[in-house]
Amino acid sequence: MKKVLVTGSAGFIGFHVARALLEAGNEVVGLDNLNDYYDVNLKLSRNKVLAKYDNYKFYQIDLCDNDSLQQIFEKENISHICHLAAQPGVRYSLENPFVYQKSNNEGFLNIIECARRYGVKQFVYASSSSVYGGNKKVPFSVADNVDSPISLYAATKKANELVAHVYSHLYGINTIGLRFFTVYGPWGRPDMSYFLFTEAILKNQPIKVFNYGKMKRNFTYIDDVVSAVLASLKHQSKFAVFNIGNDKTVTLLDYITCLEKHLGQTAEKELLPLQPGDIVETWADIDATREQLGYDPKTDIDEGLKIFIDWYKKEKCNVK
Repeated sequence: MKKVLVTGSAGFIGFHVARALLEAGNEVVGLDNLNDYYDVNLKLSRNKVLAKYDNYKFYQIDLCDNDSLQQIFEKENISHICHLAAQPGVRYSLENPFVYQKSNNEGFLNIIECARRYGVKQFVYASSSSVYGGNKKVPFSVADNVDSPISLYAATKKANELVAHVYSHLYGINTIGLRFFTVYGPWGRPDMSYFLFTEAILKNQPIKVFNYGKMKRNFTYIDDVVSAVLASLKHQSKFAVFNIGNDKTVTLLDYITCLEKHLGQTAEKELLPLQPGDIVETWADIDATREQLGYDPKTDIDEGLKIFIDWYKKEKCNVK
């Protein structure tokens, strides 16, 4: 790889991917609008870590600002695009639908159109396990029908996959979509449950346990995710979509028990019904990902949560 554009470079996954690329000696151009969906200080702190690398260049822009985006492509000789910027969150999409249309649909079209216009042939992008909607068949396979999303967030990710297919078909761009399954780890997003639960338990506050704890998730540690993203940047396929998850599911209550163990405290649980747009169970079929990307997730939930909590206690309170 020569020069990789990473959108959302101050975000959770984008930060870890950019740092891994930089450590491997690649030039990285980072883009992020540093919005206030969650604590901007955390994003700034991630970006400060990346800024220590001589081979990193950062631009603060919104992907919906197409003129500024094209100016960056005119200036930088981009060889690969890793598009990880998006408006995340299922529940937030119920309250702020137009934010998703702008960031996830318009922003996606702008960046993939730049790939076409400036001759970038390798385009990797973030999709989501949310595209599987209310699918009752588990584990979820990329061959499954995903025409019935149950949240606007999921619908935008499905739309991204369709647009990627069009650009791959018409313009010969290698588009690789990655359906991420509940990514967690150090430097994570404060709106995710493991982050919210940790903060609440340490403050002796109750945690909200939806669907009365009858949920299962395919938690995927960030280092395993990064390995898949790096492999996909080298994968030669005209169009592909991969599940990036773990091969084991964890119940919500077992996951809380694991948090309690590593925090040394018991959580006060507020049991609540299922929220609109939530999926009861996610489970990734990763056979194709193993075969084609050499993907091999190694970190189980117990080890991963311990690493996160160690980071939280040491670093999170110092983020500023």
